Amino acid sequence: MSEGRRKAPTRARRKKHWALRVAGWLLALFFLGVIGVVAAFFIGYQTTDIPDPNKEFAANTTTVYYSDGKTVMGTFYEQNRRSVPLEQIPKYVQDAMIAAEDRTFWTNPGVSPSGMARAAFNIARGQQLQGGSTITQQYVKIMYLNQERTFSRKFSELFIATKLSRSQDKKSILEGYLNTIYFGEGAYGVAAAGEAYFSVPDPNKLSVPQAAFLATVLNNPTRFDPDNKSAAAQKRILERYQYVIDGMRQSGTITDTKAAAYGAKLPEIKKPKKSGGKYQGPNGFLLDMAKKELAKLVPQDQISGGGLKVITTFDVNKQNAIVRAGEEELPKKREGLHVGLASVRPGTGQLVAMYGGPDYLKSQLNWATAKGRPGSSFKPFAVAAALQDGRSIYDTFQGDSPIIVQGKKLNNEFDDDYGDVDLLEATEQSINTAFYDLVDKQMEDGPSKVVDAAEAAGIPKTSDLERGRNNPSTVLGPDPYAAPVDMANAYATFAAGGKFVPLHVLKSVTGPNFKTWTDQKEIIAKKAKQNFTPEVANMVNYVLQNVVDGKHGTGDKAKALDRPVAGKTGTAGGTALEHRKANAACDGCKEGKDTLTSWWAGYTPQLSTAVLYRAGATGEGDLDPYSSDKAFFGGNWPVRTWLAYMEPALAGTSPEEFAPADEEAIKDSPTPTFTPTPTFTPTPTNTPPPSNTPPPSSNTPPPPSNTNSPTPPTPTNTKTTKPPGWPPIPTKPTKPTNTPETPGGDGQ
Repeated sequence: MSEGRRKAPTRARRKKHWALRVAGWLLALFFLGVIGVVAAFFIGYQTTDIPDPNKEFAANTTTVYYSDGKTVMGTFYEQNRRSVPLEQIPKYVQDAMIAAEDRTFWTNPGVSPSGMARAAFNIARGQQLQGGSTITQQYVKIMYLNQERTFSRKFSELFIATKLSRSQDKKSILEGYLNTIYFGEGAYGVAAAGEAYFSVPDPNKLSVPQAAFLATVLNNPTRFDPDNKSAAAQKRILERYQYVIDGMRQSGTITDTKAAAYGAKLPEIKKPKKSGGKYQGPNGFLLDMAKKELAKLVPQDQISGGGLKVITTFDVNKQNAIVRAGEEELPKKREGLHVGLASVRPGTGQLVAMYGGPDYLKSQLNWATAKGRPGSSFKPFAVAAALQDGRSIYDTFQGDSPIIVQGKKLNNEFDDDYGDVDLLEATEQSINTAFYDLVDKQMEDGPSKVVDAAEAAGIPKTSDLERGRNNPSTVLGPDPYAAPVDMANAYATFAAGGKFVPLHVLKSVTGPNFKTWTDQKEIIAKKAKQNFTPEVANMVNYVLQNVVDGKHGTGDKAKALDRPVAGKTGTAGGTALEHRKANAACDGCKEGKDTLTSWWAGYTPQLSTAVLYRAGATGEGDLDPYSSDKAFFGGNWPVRTWLAYMEPALAGTSPEEFAPADEEAIKDSPTPTFTPTPTFTPTPTNTPPPSNTPPPSSNTPPPPSNTNSPTPPTPTNTKTTKPPGWPPIPTKPTKPTNTPETPGGDGQ
């Protein structure tokens, strides 16, 4: 055998030898690690004592303040807890909770190895500890520890849960859990939860689907909140509910047939009427808004028991003033009449005052947040869109009625004629045909640009508004595009020089286990956007000041505020709910005869406030019987209610001027840049502009009088005024069509 052949096996044996040694070291390290972990767990287990129940867990009152941080608005302390013995809780209710939260409850040692592994993985990724807790762990966290998600707290939870599982009967643990776990709606424990969601205070009277639903929401009361009616939320809740039902089937609690029947749909929610003084009156709407916004920042159980200090954006003095205005400055006839008011501080997005109704406990329908047809209060977004499109406020458009848009006749209020009018005059007198001419004839893709401007100002994006991109009547707001809170914040964007800040009602939130949150840091600084150039915003402000200061401005009553004011009236017409049956019977003879909404949205550099009047239980009633005017014009009662609030709200503050518009763009002798294409008997292009006493538009009562007399003088330079009325508008959202939807009129 050669030398080389004799040495080869030696090298192989050496490699094998070193591999075995390394493997041995690794194995030894592994066993040492296991021993270390076991020793650490044993030491931790031995040195951790089960604390007294509720010694560290305490549900503290969350206090809600007005913006001054001193005046209490209300509290969130709704620990509706009624303990019941386990024998009074049916087995199918127990099984539902176990199927939802811990299917190995009866056999596990109180902890979940898979949950521990997930927690370790989250720690390695630098995330908070979450998920995977057994029923025993959840009970320990509630009764013996705090709600912090930290490494040390998690290990304490594991040790205590293991000891508790060894020292207490499983039935005792389950009883404690079912009487302390939070189900949402302020309900702690299954007895309180049954009453909160189904008006069933006795667990023995809960049905199987009701028990499964309660097991669904306890996992995450915010994520599975049945009040969230969005399609995504409802789908999420149903899937979780079906998971619980299937778990009950697998455990043998219910049969396959019953599981299929129960899982087909959610049980009907039957919440009892809210009671208790803290939600009583108009301020209940404020607390409700604050609670909903707070739920986006903190877990639901922390809202009711986290001991938080919540400072809202609501100013106590302004709130008192807006309540007085909403309840006192109204027409004498008030039954069935509703008014919503919202006031925003420009440049901040802060809702400083709101009136949503007289008593939250009697009706949770908030008229300040319920969307309605904005009518011609939507026209300022067309002005902004036109300016962004390179138009001038002195471009001229068709002021005569009717105008033909996509083969359909659209009219001014009372079908009046104005001749050629510029954009400034068209806005001042709210002349419908001029805006149709601008948006639907002279601007390419005009309706879509109006929608873009509205959303940039702050009108929330909705399916109704998005449909407006294909609707020639979008400029007159024929569908429920906006609520008073939306309109107040959108107009505030113009007041702030084009700066948009999202609307919100929380100013700061602090708590024992919660890092301080402030709107200045989280919203105003991070989410504010310059959505319009200052030049565009300043010009919009100039045009809307003319609505107040112009000789025939539809909002001239706002002059009484005695400081610079800009704003816009708006009314939307159609067929009121009470007249629709008769309208159908007479083949549409009543279409467009009623006033469905009436607006005034006005602002100063310091405050933007929107007022909306509606009638009927659903807000679809006729407003006209409440006014002696020819119609319930926005320039009458909405302005008067607005003044009743704005005067005390701004008392003690110095008047501020709006930033000036570009001087060159507002020179006194503009040269018209456009003559409309005739679609009617044309006015010669060399005809002088209309006199200073033009006839009424579809948006104003007949000028020259700016009073609210029911019999204003008939203009001398127009055709005879026709009886009031508007073309019909859709009562429900409709799909886009090539035929324009016809909106209601707009008036003073």
